[in-house]
Amino acid sequence: MDPASKASVEGEAPPGFAGGGGDASPLDRQGRSIDIDDEKEIARLRAISYLEDDAYLNGYRLIAGIDEVGRGSLAGPVVAAAVLLPKDSLIFGVTDSKELGERKRESVFEEIKKRAVDIGIGIVDASLIDRINILQATILAMQKAVLGLKTSPDYLLIDAVKIPGLYIRQKSVIKGDSLSISIGAASIIAKVTRDKIMKDYHARFPLYNFISNKGYGTKDHFESLSRYGPCEIHRLSFRGVRS
Repeated sequence: MDPASKASVEGEAPPGFAGGGGDASPLDRQGRSIDIDDEKEIARLRAISYLEDDAYLNGYRLIAGIDEVGRGSLAGPVVAAAVLLPKDSLIFGVTDSKELGERKRESVFEEIKKRAVDIGIGIVDASLIDRINILQATILAMQKAVLGLKTSPDYLLIDAVKIPGLYIRQKSVIKGDSLSISIGAASIIAKVTRDKIMKDYHARFPLYNFISNKGYGTKDHFESLSRYGPCEIHRLSFRGVRS
């Protein structure tokens, strides 16, 4: 079954839809008709909910999406988020966090926080990344995010990797942040959370312009490293950090 077909599996009417016959017009939360752009967004969100739909059809009820941000950064932590959304939750704007501008991403972040059943955050700092390597640090951050949930999920959708040590059924999804609404929501929560951390670090280490580059290997960041050397939140095991 292709993703579009899977996304059309019948279930509860999602928020934003009128009940009744097939000719019912989609409605917003105040019961007003919504425009064609909103209809397109609802269709897009349905299409990226097919993994969740499959899990519900297989008897799972508490599905969490997990993603990380900061894996390729030269400085700062890797941050993971686990997001458990209500069934048929269609939150406008949810997608891979990299596809959204900062203002839009923060707006969707706030909406996810309002509507999620639960959110867990896992953070692993640069010093531990240097000790255990970035892959293991990513997995550890994801473990922390799942264990940080107050509501225990019975199924995990994870971007690109599997998480050992958790006795929960899980599925690894390549490019999951653009294929699963739950993983997309997790990517937004992780990204906004990490960006705030890096903005705070900018106040402590202004020479590196973390407020703009968020620790990634931009031209100005490499120039600062060449001029001043690494600071205490740089990942010394990463190529290009030490001259």
